[in-house]
Amino acid sequence: MINPFRPTAGATPPDIIGRTGVLDEFDYGLDIRSGAPGLLSIITGARGIGKTVMLGVAEDMARAKGWVVISETATAGFLGRLGKAMEHAADELGDGPPRRRITGISAGGFSISTSLPPEQQLDWRQLGEELLGYLEAQKTGLLITVDEIHAADRSELAQLAASVQHFIRDGLPVALVFAGLPAAVSDLLNEGVATFLRRADRIDLHAAAVGEVKASYLETFNGAGFNLSPALAKQAAEATDGYPFLIQLVGYHLWQLAEVGSGTIDAGDIEKATRVARRRNTRVVIEAALSEASSKDLDFLLAMAVDDGPSSIAEVGARMGDRRNTSGNYRSRLIAAGLAEPAGRGNIRFAIPGLRDYLLAKYPDGA
Repeated sequence: MINPFRPTAGATPPDIIGRTGVLDEFDYGLDIRSGAPGLLSIITGARGIGKTVMLGVAEDMARAKGWVVISETATAGFLGRLGKAMEHAADELGDGPPRRRITGISAGGFSISTSLPPEQQLDWRQLGEELLGYLEAQKTGLLITVDEIHAADRSELAQLAASVQHFIRDGLPVALVFAGLPAAVSDLLNEGVATFLRRADRIDLHAAAVGEVKASYLETFNGAGFNLSPALAKQAAEATDGYPFLIQLVGYHLWQLAEVGSGTIDAGDIEKATRVARRRNTRVVIEAALSEASSKDLDFLLAMAVDDGPSSIAEVGARMGDRRNTSGNYRSRLIAAGLAEPAGRGNIRFAIPGLRDYLLAKYPDGA
């Protein structure tokens, strides 16, 4: 059996752990087809928490019910690319001859230019209405997913949201699911389209329970003929902290070791797989997350690192010599950046496994 673990951004893992029920409202909305709350959703969470994977799950749900799915990443010009995909879908569904090839996209990607005369050209909204009309006749719909909205041109996002709002108001079968870091979502909700987007279902992804990870490891490894004991499965699961990217990394390297070994996984294998996985998590996730942190953000994180567990906002502020309201501002910034998360009233903790250890090792004497 080929190694089933996929520690790569967006790749579908062998088992979606700890996400039961997360997309129930979305799935239900696919049957209603227009105006259901779950059809407008925003998925957020820290880096490596599985946002892109959940977009893929939503897309699979939609395809299974006959919906057309258009998936994009919010890099420059994504709205124009969505338009091209919509045109292709409309050509396939329509009765008439295909429209001429697109020859250009106007500034910002808001309209589509073709070789047809101007009076026959379709703007983005008209194109969407045409496609959704075909889908409505077939009792299906259109799902648009947009990943990494932290990289998006806000004007393109605003145009997309405004058009989707128009489609929903007209009773057309459309769904829109975004995914991005909490900071990007917070910024987006403060834009001019906030009134509409604030009605979206916000799905905040968190770590899976260690017990669920253990059960998944046991099923995956022993089901493939390897020998993994419950005690060692628990040890491997605890090493991941329930963090999806680490779940895949640890599983991936553990599988490699089992392949070249006797088939029986021992404590040494767990230790080695964990060490290699955490090194990669540091490079890919932790260092990328910290690259956008300010010096004051870093000071706050280092003040948190003093605690072996959740930190009191008041105590962290005292260590930094800041006033209470200033500490609250840093707390909000770090949560929005996906570096920290609430841990009960007045408390905060690191959102990324290994972040505290990384900070203590890199800054043994503070910033």
